[in-house]
Amino acid sequence: MHMKLYALLTLFSLSTLWAEKPNIIYIICDDLGYGDIQCLNPEKGKIPTPHVDKLATQGMVFTDAHSGSSVCTPTRYGVLTGRYSWRTKLQSGVVQGFAPCLITKDRPTVSGFLKNEGYHTAIIGKWHLNFKYLDPESGEEYSKKKYKAPPVGSKIPDGPIHRGFDYFHGFHHAGNMEAVIEDDKVIAHDPVINMLPRLTQKSVQYIESRKDSKKPFFLYVPLGSPHTPIVPTPEWEGKSGLGKYGDFVMQTDHVVGEIQKALTKIGQVDNTLIIFTSDNGCSKAAGIGELAKQGHIVSADLRGSKADLWDGGHRIPFIVKWPGRVKPGSESDQLICLTDLFATMTDLLGQKALENGAEDSVSFLPALYGKKIVSTRKGVIHHSVSGHFAYRQGPWKLLLAKASGGWTSPKEKQAPAGAAPGQLYDMSTDLGEKKNLYEEKPDMVASLLALLEKDIKRGRSTKGPKSKNDYNNIKLWKSGEPKKGKRP
Repeated sequence: MHMKLYALLTLFSLSTLWAEKPNIIYIICDDLGYGDIQCLNPEKGKIPTPHVDKLATQGMVFTDAHSGSSVCTPTRYGVLTGRYSWRTKLQSGVVQGFAPCLITKDRPTVSGFLKNEGYHTAIIGKWHLNFKYLDPESGEEYSKKKYKAPPVGSKIPDGPIHRGFDYFHGFHHAGNMEAVIEDDKVIAHDPVINMLPRLTQKSVQYIESRKDSKKPFFLYVPLGSPHTPIVPTPEWEGKSGLGKYGDFVMQTDHVVGEIQKALTKIGQVDNTLIIFTSDNGCSKAAGIGELAKQGHIVSADLRGSKADLWDGGHRIPFIVKWPGRVKPGSESDQLICLTDLFATMTDLLGQKALENGAEDSVSFLPALYGKKIVSTRKGVIHHSVSGHFAYRQGPWKLLLAKASGGWTSPKEKQAPAGAAPGQLYDMSTDLGEKKNLYEEKPDMVASLLALLEKDIKRGRSTKGPKSKNDYNNIKLWKSGEPKKGKRP
């Protein structure tokens, strides 16, 4: 009798605890520019995005949010670990698959943390952090040299379900998108045009499957769109009037609407925190010039695009809806980074910040309540596709690059002769990064450079015990260190 009563009380206690924890949905688009969302770019944005616009009216828009890098893999690493990816062996570029997972087994992840806190955790979409593919019979590792896409039946020993997720459905990256993966197995080969509808359907199905569960859920939706291959389905072709990229953005926006509808269907709208964002700026593959001729400016008033060190490469849409907590139609201009999800989740659940992980993560929870973020981080570090560094503190941004540091002209090798070794901008008055103050304000350059160097050497940018980078020879100046007398 006593045991039955204890069991009932325990069950009641857990149910009460879970009821107090919100569901969390984190939608991260792939190569969606800041200016691709119409409500963020009302004068220069021509692609209709009604569902994301509605989300913005229902929640809070962050106008100074940044990805951890200006390309795919590093940002995704930062989202899940709360740590800059350049602290790993990946110093530039992205991973290609058929290799060990970039997130090591001992590295804490936000998915693992939430799972330990009683959440059911799922990822539906693009992983792009590497994993191996094994022959299901022999256990032999498949080679990328032999297979463009892993064979159906391939086993995955180090994927999402080994990094804190209970469920995975999706693909690795754009290069082998046709290989559909569920949990730890390749289950099918499917034309790439079917992937976005598939992810939409699976996200809806997952949400609906949680209807009768007493546990809260964390649904991570890393979409593969509007990244290449740009393949809107026939029902979306021609919708935007701006070509296939515009159509694909509209189809991506549709996913947000379907997720909202699914939440309404199961009666979980009021108990769900939704975050919508992108992994970096818009890619040149979208046809940025052609879109501009039609009046659509993918980066709004920002300079540059995907891969660049300029803000168009890494300032991204970031919208949070949380009914009853976040004021509808509100806005925050506080500086945040996508590495901040981990610390925000620990803060939300009343847990202490990690000492052995999330080294570059700061909670933005106070901002959701209209308060100032209390940060132990002096500034935010930006990183380009080629590994060039930048440092942002308050309005000041220092770039250790002569030009874009990425794909936009002028590239580093195209920098004019005699160009300053770096760039310094006052982002409060020069959002387009047009007036380089590097040589006019050597004291500010020296101050920001010292903070950057310290954050690199300490293995963390937040308060806590000194940590260690996985890679010991991080090169600060990728385009050549300034000559004596030119370095501040």
